Amino acid sequence: MFKNVIHKNAILIPFLMLAAMWIGFFLQYLGFFSSCFGAIIPLLPEGLIGIFTSPILHGNLDHIVSNSIPIAVLLFLLYQFYPLVANKIFILGWLATGLLLWMLPPIDIQTGEYAYTCTIGASGVVYVLAFFLFFSGVFKWNVKLLTISLLVVLYYGSLIWGIFPEELFYNLQEPSKISWQAHLSGAIVGILLAYIFRNIGHQKKKYIWEFPNYYSEKDDKLWQEYKENHPDDFLELPYKKNDDPWDYLEEIRRK
Repeated sequence: MFKNVIHKNAILIPFLMLAAMWIGFFLQYLGFFSSCFGAIIPLLPEGLIGIFTSPILHGNLDHIVSNSIPIAVLLFLLYQFYPLVANKIFILGWLATGLLLWMLPPIDIQTGEYAYTCTIGASGVVYVLAFFLFFSGVFKWNVKLLTISLLVVLYYGSLIWGIFPEELFYNLQEPSKISWQAHLSGAIVGILLAYIFRNIGHQKKKYIWEFPNYYSEKDDKLWQEYKENHPDDFLELPYKKNDDPWDYLEEIRRK
């Protein structure tokens, strides 16, 4: 019964992703990834490798812990409720977010000058997953998927503020180390993927009588029988434009 409820990949993929992140963090600790190697460095060729490697690298223990929980939860939801497109969303979201981040000019909000930045961490992927899960449920307008959208908003709704520079809300003494560009890139990619794949998988349930050419001989027969057995319900009473509609309805009821 458990196998019929939980998809295998909904457990396996989050586990593999977490394993890759923690192995990458351990290798960083051992000095295998020094300086900006493996990070996304916008607009510079040496930063392109970060499109593939940056989500498994993190700056410190707090950084990787804060990303591990949402990655595990959101990947589980993705593979559990979107199994037909989950691999595409995960892979395309990972690569497209990194590429978009690499293309964004790293401008310092406070000074307006170019800022050399090295971006690592899985937060961009987190934003892809969160925004995809929310908007996909909205686009499909399916009850089950809308429930997932509400859960994402309930637990991760505050992520929306991460797409804006902290400098807009706080008077910082030094530039923030949080990459709002990565968050914004992930949010944009997540919304686009939700729209592109909106017609694949679960859809809004459409009943047969909602189709324009629907006709049921049985329903028509029941309707005719009702009209024959309840003729008083179909009596037409004179009604003038200036009459009180409530008086008109009361007159029908008395008839």
